[in-house]
Amino acid sequence: MGGMTAPRILIVDDEPNIRDLLTTGLRFAGFQTRSVSNGAQTISAVLEEEPDLIVLDVMLPDMNGFSVTKRLREAGYTAPILFLTAKDDTEDKIAGLNAGGDDYVTKPFALDEIVARIQAILRRTMQADEESVIRAGELTMDQDTHDVFVGDAAIDLSPTEFKLLRYLMLNPNRVLSKAQILDHVWEYDFNGDAGIVESYISYLRRKIDPHTEESLIQTKRGFGYMLKTAK
Repeated sequence: MGGMTAPRILIVDDEPNIRDLLTTGLRFAGFQTRSVSNGAQTISAVLEEEPDLIVLDVMLPDMNGFSVTKRLREAGYTAPILFLTAKDDTEDKIAGLNAGGDDYVTKPFALDEIVARIQAILRRTMQADEESVIRAGELTMDQDTHDVFVGDAAIDLSPTEFKLLRYLMLNPNRVLSKAQILDHVWEYDFNGDAGIVESYISYLRRKIDPHTEESLIQTKRGFGYMLKTAK
């Protein structure tokens, strides 16, 4: 991150041993940390000094992590939130991501997995701070407002479509393999399911192609995909 101060992480968990483990592990990985044990403390800690990321346990004694997230988002806090969910419950995770979370890790977790997730999320969000508008050929993307234009036409993308297009736009005229796309857009391996890449490429084409003469996202058989901007 060259010359920047270490990212500040707020750890929220009511179990002292988990707080200690995360505090020690994240400091060792080069982060500044602070830890609190309930929702009310989380909100006041964020008001005092906005952390760059919150590791938030869903099961807190006073309110659940989703309502904490909702209150923080309503108060204008935009930095990423990584949920710790105890039960491997898909509904829980979907509720959390809909509430404005960025990712989740299921307990019991491995410390290095949490560190890797945090680094991946911060890479995405810190990069976004550097330059909010990306342009590639006829495409313009504002990473702060999430507006995307093809020429003058605005298109509406889901968060995953946005991340996929962003990765293509950051690598124009370069063939990207499905494995690279999985790695950068989905962060961790969906058991290597490259089919999800194909599906999302076709969703993107459906939204972009009506506004262009030829398809900007080209398939290179056997290699992967390329966003073509040069004639």
